[in-house]
Amino acid sequence: MSNAPLLNVRNLRTHIRSPRGIVRAVDGVSFEVGEGESFGVVGESGSGKSVMARSIMGLSPRLTGVSGEVLFKGRDLLSLSRKESRSVWGKEIAMVFQDPGRSLNPVVRVERQLTEGMREHLGVSRSEAHGRALQLLKEVGISDPERRLRNYPHEMSGGMRQRVMIAVALSCEPDLLIADEPTTALDVTIQRQILDLLRRVQRTYGMSMMLISHDLAVVAGQTDRVGVMYAGRMAELGTTAEVFEAPQHRYTEALLGATPTLGHERHTRFKLIGGALPDPTLPPPGCRFAPRCHVASSDCSTGELLGVGPVSEGHQVWCVHPVGATTVVPTEGETVVR
Repeated sequence: MSNAPLLNVRNLRTHIRSPRGIVRAVDGVSFEVGEGESFGVVGESGSGKSVMARSIMGLSPRLTGVSGEVLFKGRDLLSLSRKESRSVWGKEIAMVFQDPGRSLNPVVRVERQLTEGMREHLGVSRSEAHGRALQLLKEVGISDPERRLRNYPHEMSGGMRQRVMIAVALSCEPDLLIADEPTTALDVTIQRQILDLLRRVQRTYGMSMMLISHDLAVVAGQTDRVGVMYAGRMAELGTTAEVFEAPQHRYTEALLGATPTLGHERHTRFKLIGGALPDPTLPPPGCRFAPRCHVASSDCSTGELLGVGPVSEGHQVWCVHPVGATTVVPTEGETVVR
């Protein structure tokens, strides 16, 4: 990764007002994405991954407070006006949403949805945009593109709609592509095709990609580095190989232990993670995974969690009792978070 990352997220916080109180959906997340790099974000559903992505794009829902810094090419996206943000969306940063059926306009033909951004940001003519749209549909593997341009989204399958979404995202050749659960609700064969497509177009266009998923296998085969999120915070950051082969945070270890593998012994139970995500309006102090962690001690719930910092160059973990350290089993008289 270069010295000047393409995207630098610093202490991002997204708090949403609700009838039950302030929902701390994203609560102090920091990470970087380098030029041409593929960065993955994993975690359980409800950990704040999608809210974080929408905050970066400036697409947060109403009654939301976003703070921190989102530096893209050195410019803070959070300080931009709505009009200034529109010049970034699509042209410099594009997003593939997890539900193309809801993201594509159901009453607008595919051609208009593909060419709208090109005409707005690139200033190309109608005929040039049409030709580019045909080429994009071919690149994402859609047959008979001329006919498909005249289709409405409901006339296509889920996998085809997702390919159209990817084509829309690529239409202005952005520097960063954010793919938020791009294989949700697709069957296994189509999932593989979409993931292969994303990897191919990233290399072809030389762009950076942030791939968000709750599926560890998806991220493991597609990314250079990965961040593990839990309850609105980053638990572990590092190269994909380091984090998956030698996890340090107890949550990462638990996630990997609960993931099915080909080597799993038949007729044996999976290692489930007990408990549930904490209430985002009343998160526990310190480590938010402590109530579900089998080695948690009173140290884990003391103030703002700093953890042990870097495990190695580029590998960070926020955990008082990391996997690689010697863990003292709590004594009978010690306060243990359960």
